Amino acid sequence: MSNQDLNHTLPPKTCSIERLVTMPEDVNKVIEGKKIATRRNGRYADVGEIMVLEDKKFIVNRVYAQTLGELTDEHAQHEGFETVEEYKQAILSYHPGMPWLPHMKVWVHEFSPVIE
Repeated sequence: MSNQDLNHTLPPKTCSIERLVTMPEDVNKVIEGKKIATRRNGRYADVGEIMVLEDKKFIVNRVYAQTLGELTDEHAQHEGFETVEEYKQAILSYHPGMPWLPHMKVWVHEFSPVIE
């Protein structure tokens, strides 16, 4: 299935790729190769889309839905954290008052550096 066909099977984007990774600490983790995925409450990018951070390019390889209850330590490590609990505490600190609900659906965006 082509990227275009795959993107047509997903719901419309709710935001633009420029808003996918914005926090300076997260930008640094992506550039250093410590963060290869990010989760959002909406879909911010299409597969094949390019994200530019500090003049470095990253391609979105995969976009899929997941619930918070499905998160594993491996997923947290892809986000740049050691454990799900560490990731959870960081997310809750960014969004005061937000509940952490295992059934809450998030959109996973996986990416890698563009090799030119």
